[in-house]
Amino acid sequence: MAKILVAFWSGTGNTEKMAELIRDGAVEKGAEVECRSVSGLDAEAALAYDVIALGSPSMGQEVIEEGEVEPLVEALSGKLKDRKVALFGSYGWGDGEWMRNWAGRMRGYGAVLLDDGLAVHETPDGDSADQCKAFGAKLAAF
Repeated sequence: MAKILVAFWSGTGNTEKMAELIRDGAVEKGAEVECRSVSGLDAEAALAYDVIALGSPSMGQEVIEEGEVEPLVEALSGKLKDRKVALFGSYGWGDGEWMRNWAGRMRGYGAVLLDDGLAVHETPDGDSADQCKAFGAKLAAF
């Protein structure tokens, strides 16, 4: 089974909770998963995994987090051709435009995306928590 990295940045804890639920869903399907903050993660370390799942909340004008996630995405940009990538994150306003833009950007880098990413409004609970676990299960089979 594939080795999966679930790497995230979280300001309020919502995206971190998503990461944990996604990890749990993948582990339940037998996947080997490392779940960690993007802090200190470099592109080469991320590329050591078969599947890379990146999480960022929507920030400012519906963009990914610019201090740690954006630099990692930029460092990965020329190295993602035919790589399996999944995107996830939470948002508090807007309509998820940041996720659509991020998914399009990653496809432009040549990444093979799992769905169109997973965007959850605010805290993942109830149905949205179930969606996170299901996303993790799909990640394990990706």
